[in-house]
Amino acid sequence: MGKAGGRGDFEWVYTDQPHTSRRKEILAKYPEIKSLMGPDPQLKWVVSGMVLTQLLACYLVHNLSWKWIFFWAYAFGGCINHSLTLAIHDISHNVAFGNKLAKWNRWFAMWANLPIGLPYSAAFKKYHIDHHRYLGGDQLDVDIPTDFEGWFFCTPARKVLWLFLQPLFYALRPLIVNPKPMCLLEFQNAAVQLIADLIIYYLWGLKPIVYLIAGSILCMGLHPISGHFIAEHYMFLKGHETYSYYGPLNYITFNVGYHMEHHDFPSIPGSKLPQVKQIAAEYYDSLPQHTSWVRVLWDFVFDDSIGPYARIKRQYKLSKQG
Repeated sequence: MGKAGGRGDFEWVYTDQPHTSRRKEILAKYPEIKSLMGPDPQLKWVVSGMVLTQLLACYLVHNLSWKWIFFWAYAFGGCINHSLTLAIHDISHNVAFGNKLAKWNRWFAMWANLPIGLPYSAAFKKYHIDHHRYLGGDQLDVDIPTDFEGWFFCTPARKVLWLFLQPLFYALRPLIVNPKPMCLLEFQNAAVQLIADLIIYYLWGLKPIVYLIAGSILCMGLHPISGHFIAEHYMFLKGHETYSYYGPLNYITFNVGYHMEHHDFPSIPGSKLPQVKQIAAEYYDSLPQHTSWVRVLWDFVFDDSIGPYARIKRQYKLSKQG
């Protein structure tokens, strides 16, 4: 368990990300894919049902013992909260109400944020734009681990710890790699979240708050659903920086597994990404793909060639504010 991983640096490339050129090629061959772009009318109802389910759960758990609070946080509530983070990911692309109602999307993301317990939807939107525009960009794409993460978390035991601490790294990394000033929406997000947490605390006490926040942290850490964090962009095969997964966990994660298709067409809602795969099958069937997020986590921990350094990086000749 103490053996160090084989990589000593990221995989630096001098080519542009593949999604831009493939998008142009697919749209030229299949222009009907444009009809899939735009809002998903069902998303607001699905998300609202999940939020209300968690509010009901807050009432149901408020008299449970602490051991059952943490059990249900990991086994149930955290799964919903992780799914809500992926709904917020979808909403960040304005697919809840469309580009013409961008502010509605931002406020709806705050509604989806409520069961997570901590405010993050507004900040996520701000940085996620860069992840698509500057995929793999040094000092621009904060989805990529820092050099410290790559250097330190290089043994199986340390990689397990890194997986467990993923929520912490996702929260702090942007402040280190590419800090941006807080915007009004972030202050509003924080205020709305604080008011909701205080109301829940007033009604049912501390245990529902712990249930919500612990579930978010636990299920974004060492949990089968969290395999998507590693599956999406870690280089399991040399030269390939984005991977899709077409398995059943897509049903509870807003099709985030269709990640190759998502980066090719970020304005298409997750619910319609399987149609992209069906229409342009010849572009995706031959690409490397994952069949299990649990297997992804296992390989990440025990394969010496995979770790936080197993990411493709490139330099963009642009300012950080590009």
